[in-house]
Amino acid sequence: MARTDELEGVEAEALRRLARLDSCALSDALDRLSLPGCVTGLLAATVPARVTGRVHTVKLAAGPASGSREHSGPAARHLATTAIEACTRGDIIVIEQRTGIDAACWGGILSCGARLRGIAGVIADGPVRDIDEARELGFPVYCRSITARTARGRLHEQGTDVPVQVADVSVHPGDYVLADASAVVFVRSQRLAEVLATAEAIAAREAAMLERLREGRSIAEVMGADYERMLQKD
Repeated sequence: MARTDELEGVEAEALRRLARLDSCALSDALDRLSLPGCVTGLLAATVPARVTGRVHTVKLAAGPASGSREHSGPAARHLATTAIEACTRGDIIVIEQRTGIDAACWGGILSCGARLRGIAGVIADGPVRDIDEARELGFPVYCRSITARTARGRLHEQGTDVPVQVADVSVHPGDYVLADASAVVFVRSQRLAEVLATAEAIAAREAAMLERLREGRSIAEVMGADYERMLQKD
């Protein structure tokens, strides 16, 4: 039991450190370490909130589910409900909907259920709907586009907590993510400690540069060699 508590404490501290950073510092850290993870073009559709947390994934595919009206057999579960029930407070759901079909992979009732469960937000590489409802809830939704078209008869869920693709980044359940107004950045759990330390060093260097600007140093001097050296690999 003590070992479990210790691990939970380490993760909680890592999440606190992640929440103090922004996507730019994380992206710079990934560049310095030659790691993938930064995704642009997924914009905050509801509230301008920076979100951080551990990832649960949902992978969607084209066509109706085998339990829908178009097929015989038991009724299929609604998209993303399994992921919502798998989450604990502060987790983030990441959805792959890269079918090219204009159909929502997330909607208003899901936003309400996620909000009530304490989920920090949803990140969808694809269309979402019921944006007004999510805004009223204050629930953060990052997405590729917005639609009113239902997934019913158009999409089905291939899996929950399986590897998914977001832009050119492979995302796994248990990874970490930070989303803000600049980008969405994923960090593999195995590299989190290294990425956090590198990003914190970059953020501290940038803070020092800002302080030098406030002291009257020229912008050319501050943004010259110091900035370039900051991103060099050791």
